Amino acid sequence: MTTPNVRYFAELGMADVPEVGGKNASLGEMYRMLAGAGIRVPNGFATTAHAYWHFLRHNRLQEPIADLLAKLNVQDVHELARIGAHIRSLIVRGAIPDDLQDAVIDAYRRLQDENNEHPLAVAVRSSATAEDLPNASFAGQQESYLNIRGEEQVLDAIKRVYASLFTNRAISYRADMGFDPMRIALSAGIQKMVRSDLACAGVMFSIDTETGFRDAVFITGAYGLGENVVQGTVSTDEFYVFKPTLSAGHASILRRELGEKAMKMVYADSASQPTKNVDVEEAARQCFCLSDEELLTLAHYAVAIEAHYSTQAGQLQPMDIEWAKDGVSGELYIVQARPETVHARRDLHHLEKFSLNERGRVLCTGKSVGDKIAAGRACAIQDVSQMHLMQPGDVLVADRTDPDWEPIMKIAAAVVTNRGGRTCHAAIVARELGLPAVVGTHRATEAIADRQKVTVSCAEGETGYVYEDELPFTVEHLELNNLAQPRTKIMMNVATPDQAFAFSAIPNDGVGLARLEFIINNHIGIHPNAALQWRELSDTEVREEIGRRSAAYGDPVRFYVEKLAEGVATIAAAFYPKQVIVRMSDFKSNEYARLLGGSMFEPEEENPMLGFRGASRYYAPAFRDAFALECQAVRMVREDKGLSNVSLMIPFTRTPEEADKVLELMRAHGLTRGENGLAIYMMCELPVNVIDADTFLEKFDGFSIGSNDLTQLILGVDRDSELVAGIFDERSNAVLKMLRMAIEACKRQGKYVGICGQAPSDHPEMVDFLVRESIDSISLNPDSVLATTLHVLEVEKQLGIRPRLKGGKN
Repeated sequence: MTTPNVRYFAELGMADVPEVGGKNASLGEMYRMLAGAGIRVPNGFATTAHAYWHFLRHNRLQEPIADLLAKLNVQDVHELARIGAHIRSLIVRGAIPDDLQDAVIDAYRRLQDENNEHPLAVAVRSSATAEDLPNASFAGQQESYLNIRGEEQVLDAIKRVYASLFTNRAISYRADMGFDPMRIALSAGIQKMVRSDLACAGVMFSIDTETGFRDAVFITGAYGLGENVVQGTVSTDEFYVFKPTLSAGHASILRRELGEKAMKMVYADSASQPTKNVDVEEAARQCFCLSDEELLTLAHYAVAIEAHYSTQAGQLQPMDIEWAKDGVSGELYIVQARPETVHARRDLHHLEKFSLNERGRVLCTGKSVGDKIAAGRACAIQDVSQMHLMQPGDVLVADRTDPDWEPIMKIAAAVVTNRGGRTCHAAIVARELGLPAVVGTHRATEAIADRQKVTVSCAEGETGYVYEDELPFTVEHLELNNLAQPRTKIMMNVATPDQAFAFSAIPNDGVGLARLEFIINNHIGIHPNAALQWRELSDTEVREEIGRRSAAYGDPVRFYVEKLAEGVATIAAAFYPKQVIVRMSDFKSNEYARLLGGSMFEPEEENPMLGFRGASRYYAPAFRDAFALECQAVRMVREDKGLSNVSLMIPFTRTPEEADKVLELMRAHGLTRGENGLAIYMMCELPVNVIDADTFLEKFDGFSIGSNDLTQLILGVDRDSELVAGIFDERSNAVLKMLRMAIEACKRQGKYVGICGQAPSDHPEMVDFLVRESIDSISLNPDSVLATTLHVLEVEKQLGIRPRLKGGKN
């Protein structure tokens, strides 16, 4: 039965934020409204704002607290700590009024009876009446207490939750936000514990936290209770799931990254210390904490929660969600959900692009948070007692941060931590403050000396770098609003999946070149034949390293295929539903030899540039089984993950007969040109491809011109040789004639023709030539896209060609 002091989740909704705060109102909203969507929320109840004021009045605390806060200078960290501790002690020593105590005990007993567990373990969480608003939410302002058992412990935890309204960081935050501290109440949420101490827990966002890419669910997780994930105590597993194909029923997992997960928080027996951290067994560390089926279930939950809150808000409302898996029942639960507060406010028509002008010695690396660069003197801090050492503009270096660190994070230029993942405290607060952060470095406090000049770069993909010294960098401000699209399609060369989500925000017509060898080299690192013949390898050290790298995937072949599929899928999803042209592997023998185990399988060639590469490799007995793995990965992307926007390209095809052999082999592996909309192009990069273009084009859907190799073979210049590098020039008359011939051949047959070589990115006059020759698309390096788009628009205007459409959206 409802009282003025207690409300049950079953009767709460978002209209009740003033009474029970954002967190508890959201729990009630989901418990009531989303059960029909299959979303499980542990039941519970909340004390009200009325109960909080009743407690303060009963103990005559309002006036003393107000007086203490009125005299406080929040910029003085020592005074802040002293006053905060004094206020908290006043609250913890207070007595809970009888009627509030009776209401809490009655509600707790009801919850016990419902679950048939005595005493029932609950979480007691804080929910302030001004928290978790779309424009005001720092991570962890107040406290939560886990594995609380029995009436006495619940009542004590409620007092401690009330006291946490006056943690140092909460006092400081409210002052910064302009909130009157004496008009904010606290609600305690008492919720049945999920036994994630026996399984796993984590955080997920219905948006990519680094780029604001809105079509992916980002999931992090680790073993044990979720507090370690939130606090950044552990390096988490990370996963991305693609929302558009998920809704169509596909297994749309884009990426999986294994975290260290070295420790887990579990139940402890002591009432004074109800939880503890223990080490995770090595075998468990090498496994993902969630199965693919569980990932897809969580992603469905995230999509449903986002849709529900977006409907209420009248616009897309990305969500920050905490989940937990019950180790007894095996079921997945949602234990919190709040609006995402960074990208929801982002101006989608303005792009800031940071780039280093030069690089220095790398001190350490970790996971990048944001996409900015900052430089300054390092301030290495071991604990909160050293906060006074931090000066405005310093780079904060620490083992990890927690909410007590927020007053000094606000004056930092950047943040670097040993521990944590992209959803840890340091990462969340850094995003809200607009700071670059590198988390999970493992060794920052050892590698970076106090007061050392450093540069923190998060502008190079998902890996963040800390460089020695203050390095020069530039910031480019790009306005995307009302940018017209030329008739000539402007596509992009994307080398690595790491930056695909960020690159997709630049106006484009898709990807003209995605290279498999970049994914193999950077994300797999194993020679495919070494994966296939792993158990027979004679080199014990290589065999063990391959086993270690692939452990989370079950075996090296599965690791190779699925990791390759994940890399392609990430790029394809970033630009979906636009076309993404993926070039099958084009490593040369010397490059393949550098992969783990590669020297056992590769020949030594005098001139690898003209040797065992491209199409010739695919059907060769020494490599055809390895090529089959590439085909298997592409099928997984197109069919299992639903990313049918992927087209394929075959490189370095020397003869029409060779083309037939490769296409037949691809058909045998389920990749048939024209089936399920599959387009297969040929990379036009040999003079023979141009001279005999009509014959080659009968076998393919068109050409993508590789101007780099084409130029070197027309001019007879090794582009890797400094001795003759000055002769290499794509603008030479002979090269231009060949380009014209290739374009004309495609036009005669009504086939696609684009260019994906370096020339258009480097030479504006090459762009003029290609536009005038009516090429279908120009694929460019990402940093050249906007400038070249404007240039193409100008050339087309001179030719009397009108833009396709206006608007900055892709």
